Amino acid sequence: MATYLKKTDNKIEKTESETKDIVNDLLNQIRSHGESAVRELADRFDNWTRDIILSQEEIETLIGKVPRKAKDDIQFAYDQVYGFAVKQRESMQAFETEPSPGVILGQRLIPCQCAGCYVPGGRFAHAASAIMSVATAKAAGVPFVVACTPPRGESIHAVTAYALSLSGADVIMALGGVQAIGAMAFGLFTDKPADIIVGPGNAYVAEAKRMLYGEIGIDVFAGPTESLIIADRTADPMIVAVDLVSQCEHGYDSPVWLLTDSKELGLKVIEIMPKVIADLPNPEVAASSWHDYGEVVLCENREELAKVNDAYAAEHVQVIAEDLDWYLENLKNYGSLFLGEGCTVSHGDKTSGTNHILPTKKAARYSGGLNVGKFIKILTYQKLTEEANRTIGAVASRISRYEGMEGHARAADIRLRKYFPDETFDFEVYDQKSYV
Repeated sequence: MATYLKKTDNKIEKTESETKDIVNDLLNQIRSHGESAVRELADRFDNWTRDIILSQEEIETLIGKVPRKAKDDIQFAYDQVYGFAVKQRESMQAFETEPSPGVILGQRLIPCQCAGCYVPGGRFAHAASAIMSVATAKAAGVPFVVACTPPRGESIHAVTAYALSLSGADVIMALGGVQAIGAMAFGLFTDKPADIIVGPGNAYVAEAKRMLYGEIGIDVFAGPTESLIIADRTADPMIVAVDLVSQCEHGYDSPVWLLTDSKELGLKVIEIMPKVIADLPNPEVAASSWHDYGEVVLCENREELAKVNDAYAAEHVQVIAEDLDWYLENLKNYGSLFLGEGCTVSHGDKTSGTNHILPTKKAARYSGGLNVGKFIKILTYQKLTEEANRTIGAVASRISRYEGMEGHARAADIRLRKYFPDETFDFEVYDQKSYV
């Protein structure tokens, strides 16, 4: 039975009502007053009073500030992410089939016409997030992509501008927060309302996306970044600790979890975590994350490790253990999986090629992360010959009457009478009352 070597006694109950009220008020302002409201909010929150949409000249100036080596590294990351997304797209197929004579069924794959990509820009310059969202949308075939990222000082981060431009963003807006989500959703400044908005952000950005879901599509319901490591007795405790700390860096409320079948390993990691955290240039965030949200769970065997993992359903799951293929086969709930000591979450966050925009708050139980499929509609169609109506129409008519839906039945009946005027069908054989 699983036991805790470290369990958070975090009693902090963060009410979401205040965030919801603030976001709802801001979205209503944007709905009512449009671009003028967005400009006012940009001034209030980011001290930004210049044009919202960056000109090509501004973008080129920013790109000119990016060192050659940084451009090469961003290009490498783009090639990895875009290349993987293209393979995802190739795995999705349109098709047409004829399951019975004269009944033609098919599906088409149609990309959204406009995608909005939000790229955070607070404590960090999120060039990788720019690639993850925009490049994936373009690989899916989205013809128009709007990207928003908050300005910092004179403009947006230069490396983010380069990543957005390289990835194919059609419009780049110096805009953050709820005002960015509202602007993209309502098509402000571009006259192109987004069909879907993707990308990570703070609690206000996440809430704005949640509130607009249904009116627009979104990628995932996002919360603080989560990371879980499964480590057996063969794992290096220092590598485990460093990897946990790397994910604590995301935020004060970013949980990290260690599952192990080795009490010795678990206790060793607990012992060295404070030292690894203290060695960071700015250890406060990671220290808070580990103290308030870090857990270490001791399990009896790999079967229990897998069971506990699936209960956590973490955003990132890293396995440093023997028999990696067993874990690949048996783990079911995770946003993205990192197998082996050579594969850390940082690789996926930045350059390996899989997408780092992933489900949190146990949404991995029913959803994966951002992929080309999020930008593509699977649309079905059908064609029936007159002869096919003999079977399809007759059965549709009878099932409609089983359900008590006489109007549906008559839509099938009229075709049977037209196409087969000399034949008799069981239009009213069934007493619909007995089926209602």
